[in-house]
Amino acid sequence: MNGLRFGRVAVLFVLGCVMSVPGLSAQSATGEKGDLISLNRATSAAALPNGLELRDGEARVQITALREDVLRIRVSKTGKMPEDASWAVLPGSRTSSVATAYRAEASKAGFRTKALQVSVDRATLAVTISDGSGGVLLQDARPVEFHGDHFRVYKRMPAEEHYFGLGDKTGPLDRRGGAYEMWNTDQYRFQESSDPLYKAIPFFVADNAGRSYGLFLDNTWRTSFDFGKEDSEAYSFGADGGPIDYYFIYGPKPKQVMEGYAWLTGLTPLPPQWSLGFQQSRYSYMTEARAREVADRMRADRIPCDALYLDIDFQDRNAPFTVNQQAFPKFPEFIQELKEKHFKLVLITDLHIADRANQGYAPYDTGIAGDHFVKNPDGSVFVGKVWPGPSVFPDFTRKESRVWWGTLYKDFYEDGAAGFWNDMNEPSVFETPTKTMPLDVVHRIDEPGFVARTARHAEIHNVYGMENSRGTYEGLLALKPNQRPFVLTRATYAGGQRYASTWTGDNSSSWNHLRMSTPMLLNLGLSGFSMAGDDIGGYAGSSTQDLLTKWIEVGEFNPIYRDHTEKFTADQEPWVGGPEVEAVRRKYIEDRYRLMPYLYTLAEENSRTGVPMMRPLFLEFPDATADKHPLDLDAANEFMLGPDLLIAPAPYPEAPDSYAVTFPPVGWYDYWTGAKVAASAREAVAVSTGAALGVGALQSVTIKPEVNVLPVFVRAGSILPFAPLVESTQEKPDGPLTLKVYPGEGCAGSLYQDDGISFAYKEKDFLRVKYSCESTGDGLRLHVGAREGSFQPWWNRVEVTIFGWNVAPGKITYGGEAIANSRFDEAMHSLTILLPERPEGGELEVAGR
Repeated sequence: MNGLRFGRVAVLFVLGCVMSVPGLSAQSATGEKGDLISLNRATSAAALPNGLELRDGEARVQITALREDVLRIRVSKTGKMPEDASWAVLPGSRTSSVATAYRAEASKAGFRTKALQVSVDRATLAVTISDGSGGVLLQDARPVEFHGDHFRVYKRMPAEEHYFGLGDKTGPLDRRGGAYEMWNTDQYRFQESSDPLYKAIPFFVADNAGRSYGLFLDNTWRTSFDFGKEDSEAYSFGADGGPIDYYFIYGPKPKQVMEGYAWLTGLTPLPPQWSLGFQQSRYSYMTEARAREVADRMRADRIPCDALYLDIDFQDRNAPFTVNQQAFPKFPEFIQELKEKHFKLVLITDLHIADRANQGYAPYDTGIAGDHFVKNPDGSVFVGKVWPGPSVFPDFTRKESRVWWGTLYKDFYEDGAAGFWNDMNEPSVFETPTKTMPLDVVHRIDEPGFVARTARHAEIHNVYGMENSRGTYEGLLALKPNQRPFVLTRATYAGGQRYASTWTGDNSSSWNHLRMSTPMLLNLGLSGFSMAGDDIGGYAGSSTQDLLTKWIEVGEFNPIYRDHTEKFTADQEPWVGGPEVEAVRRKYIEDRYRLMPYLYTLAEENSRTGVPMMRPLFLEFPDATADKHPLDLDAANEFMLGPDLLIAPAPYPEAPDSYAVTFPPVGWYDYWTGAKVAASAREAVAVSTGAALGVGALQSVTIKPEVNVLPVFVRAGSILPFAPLVESTQEKPDGPLTLKVYPGEGCAGSLYQDDGISFAYKEKDFLRVKYSCESTGDGLRLHVGAREGSFQPWWNRVEVTIFGWNVAPGKITYGGEAIANSRFDEAMHSLTILLPERPEGGELEVAGR
């Protein structure tokens, strides 16, 4: 297929050069896939209440404003627009509109909103989108091209513009210079040049010196994006079929683009808190005894852990929704045993159903009875080989079939399984040249908001995995309406964040794959999937001890923290390799649990705003103007966890070479010691990870990499909440809440808590506290805000540690009352003060001497 695709692009390029000559309106040239039609002249233009419509003969172009900062562009080569329906865009967003001011001139037609201006050249049909002051944001480079059922759209590519997103693609964070294909594919042992991968998320963020926009192509067919590989001055996107239907989301800040994309395609639900804990898995823990052994070793070695996974071997001959009674003879009792030890159990439930007629296999029998499986063109049920052997596949584009699928979880969920893992849902099919279903397999669309019809797999393939995870999520919600579902999916489409978390698929146990994981996870976050992780230690192959240690260190600061490996590889649990390496790995896992209040607060923020937890530096520092743009720092594999933590793994972690960590121009503290980083404008300073940086120009420190140390820094002006150590999020912490204060400009922080599992927070059964601080003439003032919500905290005291404090304190008051309980650490330059917890909050004032 790749050879055909590149051949088609080449034909389009040659023909497009002919067809883009002005005056050749809606003419065609015959090619290998049909007539090429290039839209390049407006024969008419008319105002719409929220935009305008233009025609080039029978072809139509509609540009409408859904919000002041969100536009929708639809193009049809015929007089009729395609069905106005979407698997990705929320109905309320897709039908939203704002009034626009239409403008018509002899040479141009357009409109404006409060934030944007749209102009279309009548002579060429070229669309230009500008900001309110006329600064060009997006501009057509060539006419829209149709080549049979295929289409391609070209946009000018400014020299300083960079592109991010498109889901779990490999390679550098910046997509500029690359070409990518959207076709969900099982890519075992993928490498840096592998494409396509498991997810089709045709959305990207463009950033040009801090001014950003997003573009989402809502097309479920095989789509592709080219960011200057074909033409160094233009990027393009297109599809093998389906509609030209794309959305423009203006910032101008990249966080505003994230919020706009979430408004369009939906927010990530607030996850259960346990899903942020450490998770242990492998393919496979073959028996109940082995799984119990792993759980017991976690508790015996006091390694915090929240979840244990069971892969396909817990099932009867790999058939989903069954249990191997020989290997797991008392399965419900085993689940309860794990619950008593504060472990959640996550079970794999691949979407293929074993083709086992007349064998008492209920998923097959009820599926056949309800007509829930996809069909061949002749009307027979499609059968493909997967793990159980011959298998049939649910028709997830039917609401009725998704509801049926959800009922299959009833027994496992009632027995106490906490989450479910939808794997192989690209869908992966063995022994076929395409690794998936034939393109002519028939799906039936029977879904609110869609016209009831049949569709070929070529159209449905990229949404099939998402609708699988949707069926799982909605089924779990129906079974336990007040329990937040946890679903982990491998394949998905734009908007799939509404139903599931995800991971980067079958990576390998290599240093290169550890290095690749950071840009993959950052781009997933920029594509709507904040709740994402990778297989810690690598899936394919056996990890070395140093590689596993370093991966566990970096993984601490990823949203999903799951250690997973494949069959016949070496053991990969945290204790493997002996007490010395286990102690290092335990340290980072423990720190993850101490940091849980911050992590959970970030997860809640993401569930409200769409801003990811794990962030590239340009998301936090879009206006940096010093020696290097934050994009350069992102290229070095630095990343942010929330607004406050900068993680700086070595760009080549297997090499002993020193490397520079370059900082955005604000103050920084060392996360592990609290020490201020020494000021050093524009020159590298050889320091260990205990160094720190002051406010000023862009600065750097030089790090000598160590296997046992991950450099992490805290932004000056941060207030971070920490909890006492627990071995599971199900345990109530014993001790005070700790607030670590890192004085600096704009000093602020926040804390969010709830019960971690139910939806009671929607009825205000949550706790939210906001903090701020400011330096005074001789000390510091910390404001603790009043509690919001009715949830009662687990703490009754708050321990405040102020870093960068150089003298013994003078008078300390909280809410006007003197506080005597304080500790000054001269060596650590820190001051620790113990406060009572007060619902109304208060002012902590500390004077120096």
